[in-house]
Amino acid sequence: MAVAALVAIAAGLWNLRSATAGLTVTRTWVGTIPATVFAPASGERAPVVVIAHGFAGSQQLMQPFAVTLARNGYVAVTFDFPGHGRNPEPLAGGLADDAVRGRVLLDALDRVVAFARGLPQSDGRLALLGHSMASDIVVRYAEAHPEAVQATVAVSLFSPGVTPTSPRNLLVVDGALEPAILTDEGFRIVAQAAGGPPAERTTYGRFADGTARRVVLARGVEHIGVLYSRDSLAESLAWLDAAFGRRGEGFVDARGPWLGLLFLGLVALARPLARLLPRATTGPRGAGLPWRRLLPAALGPAVLTPLILWRLPTDFLPILLGDYLAAHLAVYGLLTGLCLWLFRHPAAAPGAPVSRPALALATLALSAYILVALGLPVDRFVTSFVPADGRLPLVLAVLAGTLPYALADEWLTRGPAAPRGGYAVTKLGLVVSLALAVALNPARLFFLAIIVPAVLVLLTVFGLVSGWAYRRVGHPLPGAVANALALAWAIAVTFPVVAR
Repeated sequence: MAVAALVAIAAGLWNLRSATAGLTVTRTWVGTIPATVFAPASGERAPVVVIAHGFAGSQQLMQPFAVTLARNGYVAVTFDFPGHGRNPEPLAGGLADDAVRGRVLLDALDRVVAFARGLPQSDGRLALLGHSMASDIVVRYAEAHPEAVQATVAVSLFSPGVTPTSPRNLLVVDGALEPAILTDEGFRIVAQAAGGPPAERTTYGRFADGTARRVVLARGVEHIGVLYSRDSLAESLAWLDAAFGRRGEGFVDARGPWLGLLFLGLVALARPLARLLPRATTGPRGAGLPWRRLLPAALGPAVLTPLILWRLPTDFLPILLGDYLAAHLAVYGLLTGLCLWLFRHPAAAPGAPVSRPALALATLALSAYILVALGLPVDRFVTSFVPADGRLPLVLAVLAGTLPYALADEWLTRGPAAPRGGYAVTKLGLVVSLALAVALNPARLFFLAIIVPAVLVLLTVFGLVSGWAYRRVGHPLPGAVANALALAWAIAVTFPVVAR
């Protein structure tokens, strides 16, 4: 397995790195804004496409679009909005003040556009591409600067200000599996130009006068997968080629399978490496409750936690949604711990003695593998994972919520009598609990429903790695601490930091 995992890792890395062959990739700063320029190595002048990420995203998420366009002769520029990625500037306005937030995001985009148009490779022509939150920002910018922006690509668009003629040459791309509120909005916008219900993948209007409109549903993908979809990338390239009267090589970034192979290898490698961890006890520790006690211990906190937090203030950290997640996990963990105490077996024998040095070493090794071996490739190829200035204290603050949850959950589902499938049931309970929280407060927590696929991936990876570690070490603590730290890290570096 180790050999197969290493081969998968090498193949994934090789193909991911080869995607930028023939390009110059330059990382730079536009004031306080981190930016990256993707340009053909030939240095020929070409239209510039400024590419903007969505809420809780970063410029790494937009690499598939940047590489696709640059490989076809465009100059592509990605960047981190304030409060996101490695941008040290907090996001003013938060979720509460749309006007302030919009001005800050538009100002950041304006600075990057000015920088991009001044690049020596730029021929003066400009297009914008934005995802989710940024789709509205690029539309608003294009409407305010019709003389500068020749075409706009809006991925997962929701922007009430679109008219039949503004912005110029608008392509709307949605994932076919995204919420209907987004896909319906795309068809509504294009219907303005179609004069009735529009057909998907049909262009209405004319590029010559800027009235071209088109809506596309990328097959089989949701809000995050739409960024890697061949449909999204190919349609965006074809749209810009038509707007600028160009014809590229037809290259479309196909990093999705290679990312899957890379991370499959990294996760699989954890299994043979877990056999090198020290054994901390002669007998496995953990509650391992049978089904008749596990189910109420798993489902009770799932229902009670969102009800407890429904009316309570949870904006105690300068990080949007991260503070609520920390509070949710803390309450969930405390309730699970209470269930463990209530449902404990009164005649349970004391556990086997534990070697504290071995337990500490196993905890450190497992945490390092998850944060470094998995975290660095995430930061390079997926989204920002290395914390910017000021985010490390937020990791510790969020850890106060993730640690109680992870400790209680690992102890509940590990042990010699733990039922098969119990770990999956408790993770399903957490997803259901977050869904209930969104239903109770959709205005603030709707984004949590969109990132459910990413949450499921994280929980699956954490479950596999902590399970292998438990079978070797014999104690739930290493898996619990590693999972709690990784989850806190992901929350603290992903969700936007806001001004207080």
